Amino acid sequence: LNETHYSKTALIKALNEEAKIARCIESALQAVKIVGGEVILADSLSTDNTVKIAKNYPIKIAQLTDPNERCCGIGPQLGYQYAKGEFVYILDGDMQMLPDFLPQAISFMEQHPDAAGVGGKVIEMNTESLEFLARVERASNHMKPGQVDRLDMGGLYRKTAIESVGYFSNRNLHSYEELDLAVRLRSQNWTLHRIDAEAVKHWGHDAPPYQLLIKRWNSGYINGLGEILRAAIGEPHLKLLLKDVKELRVYLITIAWWFILIGILSSGISLQSTIITFIVVFIMPFILMGTKKKSIKKAVFSIVSWNMNSAGLIRGFFKKQSLLSKIQANLINDKQAH
Repeated sequence: LNETHYSKTALIKALNEEAKIARCIESALQAVKIVGGEVILADSLSTDNTVKIAKNYPIKIAQLTDPNERCCGIGPQLGYQYAKGEFVYILDGDMQMLPDFLPQAISFMEQHPDAAGVGGKVIEMNTESLEFLARVERASNHMKPGQVDRLDMGGLYRKTAIESVGYFSNRNLHSYEELDLAVRLRSQNWTLHRIDAEAVKHWGHDAPPYQLLIKRWNSGYINGLGEILRAAIGEPHLKLLLKDVKELRVYLITIAWWFILIGILSSGISLQSTIITFIVVFIMPFILMGTKKKSIKKAVFSIVSWNMNSAGLIRGFFKKQSLLSKIQANLINDKQAH
């Protein structure tokens, strides 16, 4: 590795982003040119032309060696292993960095030595999907300017803060990697902030919502909450995690609903009473959500999503986790911008 010190690192994590990766890399290069730094692509063994396109740019490319290790948590840690910057900005391959953010973020970090990370405004380019609308409802607080409990959708982190908690990202997590990092940092009295400045444009998933749910089940993305809970057992950040994950209550209620339905079926009461009671209990969540959301379509999607996420919670919690050791990777490109 070239041991030249860089003050800033833009770290892009990607898997099969050939349609968007050039825009992402070009925007990252433009952003770090202003403040001085490097760009690293952490590729999780893309099977399309992502890496071929990326090789045309003066960046480092670190690529995973084992496709079975693919998950959201491994990409940031993979790239972080090669990062030389005092500050590290993490973003996805379907994002475009906006050049004015980094100078403002670095200035904020310099003025707030207790700040481990700072994010900015995320401009969503796909605002029509049910997935996006549901995410907006869930993230109403920590996406607003001010001190926040996590930096979803990327942010600039202080390397000394990361080193104080041991590692950047848990390689086992299929989602919730930003929250995992946030609670570990906050448990060590670091703070996280979001400033009133545009940071990135994001082209999110445009797949039909139910197709996306199935994709997330098959990829293991939906296991993330169970995985992060298992990893936190016995750790000082567990209490913060339980406090911050509001959706956990919904999923536990959903699991309780399953047991109630099973209990009704095995209650031994008359067949007619069993059927009527089962139907009433089964449809009650749909009625309540339909009233709350004023949309049967949104209500049905919410309940289907709860059930799949609840199943993923259980599956993720009992999944065996790998040790947090160095990730095996190939540095297949180490060009430097001049």
